[in-house]
Amino acid sequence: MNHEGGCMGSRMIKEVTLPIRILLDIKSGVPFYRQIIDQVKTAIATGLLEPGDRLPTVRQLAVDLSINPNTVSRAYTELELTGLVETQMGSGTFVGQKSVEQDEVERRRMLDQICQEFLSRASSYGFTLDDILSNLSQRKNR
Repeated sequence: MNHEGGCMGSRMIKEVTLPIRILLDIKSGVPFYRQIIDQVKTAIATGLLEPGDRLPTVRQLAVDLSINPNTVSRAYTELELTGLVETQMGSGTFVGQKSVEQDEVERRRMLDQICQEFLSRASSYGFTLDDILSNLSQRKNR
């Protein structure tokens, strides 16, 4: 498991690489536990995490993300209550058999979050919205 801290302009990001990358955006206003839940759910829905995949321990993820273990524990507990993960005493937390289907509202919310992170990162390098739209338009026409 890798831990990389980075700075995107004035936005601090904490990143952990598992079978998926967990990114915590300190300035997003979204609670850390919710960011963890959303990213695990998305990874399950897209197949990046499969049933039986082991998640890091609460302590390990908390250390890697430099956050309070109670925050990770809250995320794991909520995921367990929805049946998406299963905790086996002494063995760890694993992705359960239940599948995740993202509804349109959830998909839109995730896209909005991705776009916001993308725009923030691009602006930290001095790109304007017009620069970005022009580049995307060129990519669409390829």
